Amino acid sequence: MKFENSLEFAKGLDQADPLKVFRTQFHIPQVKGKPCLYFTGNSLGLEPKSTRKWVNEELDDWASLAVEGHFHSRRPWLYYHKFTKQGLAKLVGARPSEVVAMNHLTVNLHLMLTSFYRPTKERFKIITEAGAFSSDQYALESQIKLHGLDPSDTLIELMPRKGEHTLRTADILGAIERNSDQLSLVIFGAVQYYTGQFFDMKAITRAGHRAGAIVGFDLAHAAGNVPLSLHTHGVDFAVWCSYKYLNSGPGGVAGAFIHERHGNNPGLIRLAGWWGHQEKARFQMKKGFMPMPGADGWQLSNFPVLSGSALLAALEIFNDAGMAALRKKSQVLTGYLEFLLRSISSHEEYFSILTPPSPSERGCQLSILMLKKGKKVFARLTEEGVIADWREPDVIRVAPVPLYNTFVDVFKFYSIFKKALL
Repeated sequence: MKFENSLEFAKGLDQADPLKVFRTQFHIPQVKGKPCLYFTGNSLGLEPKSTRKWVNEELDDWASLAVEGHFHSRRPWLYYHKFTKQGLAKLVGARPSEVVAMNHLTVNLHLMLTSFYRPTKERFKIITEAGAFSSDQYALESQIKLHGLDPSDTLIELMPRKGEHTLRTADILGAIERNSDQLSLVIFGAVQYYTGQFFDMKAITRAGHRAGAIVGFDLAHAAGNVPLSLHTHGVDFAVWCSYKYLNSGPGGVAGAFIHERHGNNPGLIRLAGWWGHQEKARFQMKKGFMPMPGADGWQLSNFPVLSGSALLAALEIFNDAGMAALRKKSQVLTGYLEFLLRSISSHEEYFSILTPPSPSERGCQLSILMLKKGKKVFARLTEEGVIADWREPDVIRVAPVPLYNTFVDVFKFYSIFKKALL
């Protein structure tokens, strides 16, 4: 598409947008009495207007049924995790038996590492990206120490080449091959939280498996943002949160994927809890853990119904919109933002864009590296009703989300940003 730098052009794109109705299904926060320009769906998604209905239905059933709601509510609580399976499976490219909503992201990451990071004297090293999200860093470090190993000898953190901001796929694959004799685990954030780079999951998984390693991904910034094919790519495990692009609310219940070749192996070591025990025998309270087949066998505790109902509200919207249509709009919306930013005269003096220019290598986030006036520009954006994200020391993250952001939103952001620069 040939873009134009005008408000009229942006309005025309919005008018022709087949997904424009979905914006009306979200609450848009107000700043100084006007709808804000919200570009932080990569941190916390907006609230769907339908969420209140879904949550209130559970509150009403709790009030009228109490404990009997486990069996007789409109969505029986005893089986609540099953209601999210179809929607989650579509979003991450999995079979329903391979996904489960449970816990929070880092809890799920520790559960997966317990099962899939099983270092030996010969194979113990982990490859990941340098500057991974801090919670992932802490989880990996602590898991390494649990095995009596030294993180400095165990963890291989890949950095971009000098003068570059993102990792080249060839360099990732090369590192996997060079360390194949000692490699136990390859784990990346599918979309890097700081730069917005969308890694080549298929190539990384194949390379990791050729090296004899397990391959996992953190989908915190990928689920609901980019197309995923966990099953067909052969990914061993993945974890994600649901409060960013999935719009399930602050602290919303997270999720996990375990490929069926592992999920159907009851002998696989894991941390166990009663909700992962065979459903028919769960309430017999006997010794001897017998895992449910598939991802369900990694559950620990009973399902958080109120949080889960908010996730169901969000998944209904994704089902209606379709991930393919959302991805198509996302690439145009983010591409338009990039076009506008690069059209600013002498922009190289003020900022550069860390995020890869290729639409296939990014989601809907652009990370703007401020070369001067960074905090002043960010303060001006905030004053003008823009809700974006500042990341130390000098990056503004902007995420135009296709479900609720518009092309006019993008144009207005550009206009405010340009004035703040010059």
